Amino acid sequence: MKRKFVTTAAASLLATLCSVTAWPQGAQPAQPAPSAGIEPQRSTDGSYTLHRSARLVVLDVVVTDRNDKIVTGLPKSAFHVTELDQPQTLLNFEEAGAHAVPSTASIHSTAELDRVAPQAPVNILLLDEFNTRFEDMAFARYSLKKILQKQPDKLTTPTMLIAVSLNNFTVLQDYTQDKQALLTALDHHLVAFPWQLHSGGWIAERFATAFATLTRVAQAVIGHPGHKNMVWIGRGFPAYNFVNGPVDTENRVNNAVQQCVNELRDARITLYTVDPAGLSVDPGAGYGPDAAFNDPFGGNYQFTKLAVATGGRSFYGRNDVDTVIGDGIRDGGSFYSLAYRPTTTTTDPKKFRRIKVTLDDPNLKAITREGYYVELPPARVNPVNPSRRLAFEVLSADSSNMVYDGVPITLTPDAQNPDAFNIFVDGNGLIWSNATDTEPRRAEVVVIASTFDKKNKELKRISRIVRVAAQDVPPVGQIHHNLDLHFILDHDPKAVRARFVVRVSATGRIGTADAKLNQPAQAQSKTAN
Repeated sequence: MKRKFVTTAAASLLATLCSVTAWPQGAQPAQPAPSAGIEPQRSTDGSYTLHRSARLVVLDVVVTDRNDKIVTGLPKSAFHVTELDQPQTLLNFEEAGAHAVPSTASIHSTAELDRVAPQAPVNILLLDEFNTRFEDMAFARYSLKKILQKQPDKLTTPTMLIAVSLNNFTVLQDYTQDKQALLTALDHHLVAFPWQLHSGGWIAERFATAFATLTRVAQAVIGHPGHKNMVWIGRGFPAYNFVNGPVDTENRVNNAVQQCVNELRDARITLYTVDPAGLSVDPGAGYGPDAAFNDPFGGNYQFTKLAVATGGRSFYGRNDVDTVIGDGIRDGGSFYSLAYRPTTTTTDPKKFRRIKVTLDDPNLKAITREGYYVELPPARVNPVNPSRRLAFEVLSADSSNMVYDGVPITLTPDAQNPDAFNIFVDGNGLIWSNATDTEPRRAEVVVIASTFDKKNKELKRISRIVRVAAQDVPPVGQIHHNLDLHFILDHDPKAVRARFVVRVSATGRIGTADAKLNQPAQAQSKTAN
């Protein structure tokens, strides 16, 4: 059965997010999906036992020798892992390059990547244009272009190119193995003069943009299970001496850093930071006196530590920026993957679970993330007063041109109505609650549909919380039900594009799909895997 939604007048998300009536699922069971919560198992004597499974920790490890050369071909027995100083037993092990894209395949989009090579490692190149001086941005673009030109015409690792300013988050090129497509996208990208940086102001906004960018990328790519190597080209954070700020400012930044570390971990992102400023006799001359006081990278230590905490590296004070960008790209396809279930039992969310990886050969060095924090589940959605975090997440996905693949969805046009679309949500992305004495099992998603004109200005938006009831299923255990939604948009001759966003409340994962409007229906099919 399908539920129909009809758009009304455009309004803000916080004002229009509301509940809709649940309805039974009509899809047939397929492969099981994990259910939410801890499920009680009943014994023959009538008693119940609770089973809790520790999460699987996956580590992506780069191994280098004393000359910083990549080392491959090591066996599982060469690696030893401890968490909170307790030895861990490796359950899974994959050699470096085990999931490379097949030579017969060619990736040109996120959908193709998830369909053809779902485990393949990828590179995400990001140009920081909000904390990097204009002249340094020019050198960064020159260096990036220089290293790309040295690559083969068909890249070994699918690569995405993103540019971020205070006002715009733009995917210049989706995942591709076409070197020329990346070079063309770079050549056609016009950089705005960052007057906020040159005036020395907008410190809070620049910090917020850095954290928001990391969060947006992590949420968008989490649906691809392969490793992601993110090369951040720019200063990262503004120069700021916390001694001169409010008492709690540094604590708030540190909390945001911890949250980013968890989000990057869950998305299997390793962060590399490359400062394009090069060598400088006076590091305070370009980015403020506080830069010289604290650290030559961006004026403070957090962004550097953020990279190291995720298992990446930070490069600054180098004039061979193209070389260090190349090092980050090189590392992206050279990861060993290790997995274990922690033997430690602490669940304190404030306790940092430090990880250490050592090798039998003392001449080799293992580079991986430093550890993680136990993460709490997403807060429930309040339809009357949605949280700012929920609003940020869904509005970021709504306004972006980046494909979010955290929830597998398929968008198809209605053959009878050019303003109508069907959204199919694969049951593998849904989480179902356990049944109670009065309520059936339910799944909950937030859905947004927005239309845009040719200048990418949003025209209308509809947002809903959809609660779905599953009938005639076991009260607990794993089930698989799909979800079908039918949207009818108000016809608007100015609209050229529609974007649909689906967020699963139980996991916080998001999926998106786009469609062209006012075109023949057969030209509008779009799939987001």
